[in-house]
Order: sequence, then C-alpha cells, then structure tokens
Amino acid sequence: MKNKVMGVINLIHEPDELEILTSGRCPATVPFGGRYRLIDFMLSNMVNSGISRVAVFAHTKYRSLMDHLGSGKHWDLHNRQSGLFILPPSSDDQQELRRGDLYHMFQNRDYFTRSQQEFVVISRSHVVCNIDLAPVIDFHERQDADITVVCKRQTDPIPGKSRKVELNSAGRVIGMQDHYGRLDSDLLSTEIYVMRRDFLMELVETSLAQGQEHLIRHAIMSRLDRLNVYGYLFEGYLGMVNTLESYYWNNMQMLRSDVWKEVFFRPGSIFTKVKDEPPARYLEGAKVSGSLIANGCVVEGMVINSVLFRGVKVRKGAIIRNSIVMQNGVIGENSVLDYAILDKDVVIDQGRDIRGAAGSPFLAGKRKVI
Repeated sequence: MKNKVMGVINLIHEPDELEILTSGRCPATVPFGGRYRLIDFMLSNMVNSGISRVAVFAHTKYRSLMDHLGSGKHWDLHNRQSGLFILPPSSDDQQELRRGDLYHMFQNRDYFTRSQQEFVVISRSHVVCNIDLAPVIDFHERQDADITVVCKRQTDPIPGKSRKVELNSAGRVIGMQDHYGRLDSDLLSTEIYVMRRDFLMELVETSLAQGQEHLIRHAIMSRLDRLNVYGYLFEGYLGMVNTLESYYWNNMQMLRSDVWKEVFFRPGSIFTKVKDEPPARYLEGAKVSGSLIANGCVVEGMVINSVLFRGVKVRKGAIIRNSIVMQNGVIGENSVLDYAILDKDVVIDQGRDIRGAAGSPFLAGKRKVI
C-alpha cells in the first residue's frame, strides 16, 4: 500500500478526560504500557500496513509530541519522498483553535493536493489496538464505499467514550451516535475511517460551505442517508483511552500475557522512541509478580500487579500494588502504594501510605513530592 494509501492521525479536539495526565501534554503522548505513548499504536499500525506517508494534525500542547515523534526514524518514516509530517495549527489564535478539524484540514489542503496516494486512512490517537489496515482497504474497494468505518462488536461494556454504530444486513452504516446517545447497538467505532483522498477534499469544502466544521459529527454522521458508508468488523483487542478510568483499566489489561502479546506483537510490532536504558535490576529483597517492569528500573521492594515505566526506583521495604508509576518515579523505603497513578518524576518519601480504589485510583501530577 506504499503508494496507494496515506495516513492521517487527527488530534484536533480529541476527547480528553485524562485530568492531570494531560495538563502539560496532549492525549497522544500520554505514557502507556511501560514504555510507549498512545500515538505509537496507530502510527505503528499504519507503518506495519505499508503506509509510508503519515500526517499528524497537532492541535494544542504538542511540544512533547514533537519531541517524541522527531523525524519519524523510530517508525522508519524519515525519508525524503514521503515520511512523517507534523502539521500544527496555522495560528495560535484562540478563535481559530476552537474551530473544527475540517477547518484545519482545509488550511492544510496543499498537503493533500500534493500527495499522490489514492486513499486516506484517518484515525485518532487514543485507540489502543493492533490492526492490519490492508484488508480494510481491500474491503473498502470491494464495497465501492464512499467511507468505511472500522467497528468492533463489544458485548461487554468497556471503559472510555466510544461512538456506537448500527449496520443493516448488507453491512452499511445506517446509524451512528456519540457515546451519550441511546442507539441500541453493541458495535463501537474504532475511530478509523477510510475514504478516497479526493472525496475527503470534496467533503471538507462542501461541509465548510454549509457551516459544518467537524468531520465525523457533521460531514459523515449527518449524511449517512446520502453516502455509502460501510462498517468493517475488527475482531482484535480494542481500548479507547480517553478517560482516566479507561486509562487505568487498559494499562491493567496489559498485565494479561494473552492481551499483551496481541496488542504489542500481532499482527505487527508496536514501535516507540528508543531510549538506551540498562536492563531492570532486582536487588536483594525484591519480589515481583504479575507486573510490567521497564528498562532502567531498580527494584528492592515488592511490586504486585503493577506497571512500572523506565527508570523507576522502588526502595527497600516499599510495596506497590495495582498501580502505574511513570518514568523516573521514586518510591521511598517502607512506603505503600495501592491503586495509584503517578506521573513522571514523582517522589514518594519513605514511610508513606497512599491508597486509592479500583474505581478511583489516587492520582499524582508530574514532579510531585509526597
């Protein structure tokens, strides 16, 4: 699909109820699963599917995004002919930032018109899944669809906010509602859409001319009766990480070996920015079970059912349960941490006892000392 499909990761007005985790970063760069960022999943999915031209429509708080993505070399997207393109807003005026994604696509229409690819895959960054997009493109062409939306049948509710989708017997989308709608359907949108590049540009210009500024809500959902929109059923793991509850729940799911193998390795590997860290060290007295421990960690205490990111230090006698500790956190001697999420560089002094609850974990912002 190298010269046939281009990718767009749309961060414009991305759903965000991650509270203090996104106070200084956009949702795309929230750390996940021990060493990754949320955007790594869709970016890797596109690369693994043969897409070599990807645009990231940045919106706000994108300094960490620029730092993480760099030239795109970690995803093999650092070549002259195609590669990775980060497209921030054309202005930092608050009036313009409040406008929808169609407006920002129109502002960057030159990027689309100069591209040679026939199809566009548009996605969000808060979707945790591992998907081969080549069969989706094949399905789109066979159905002669205007738009194809990738859906997942989810009989058991999952945390996070997802659009519901309704299909008829032919697989055509006849209904789509936001998470607060009353549509009675167990099909969820993965926020992955496929369409022809020239059709997208036509949709952008037509919708803006009618005063509509949002791609999904206005350009697609309001035209379901006029467009051939089909649903492609995805059967793999799906996580919609746009609330604090869904962030915690999906990280804890990664502790299951079957889920971890599927999400990070099948059908392709998930790539991220490489940082040369030494292997984790387990000193005398260390006890670890059911946990993800990233490179650079030093463990002297007990870690149970938890996710530790790079460089975390667990001092002697400390106990961590059911928690997420991000980069370079320090858990002091004889401290207890249970049902907690600690952002980067958080220090817990010795002898502290910090406990949240399964439905409401304790949350500490970046560089906090407790």
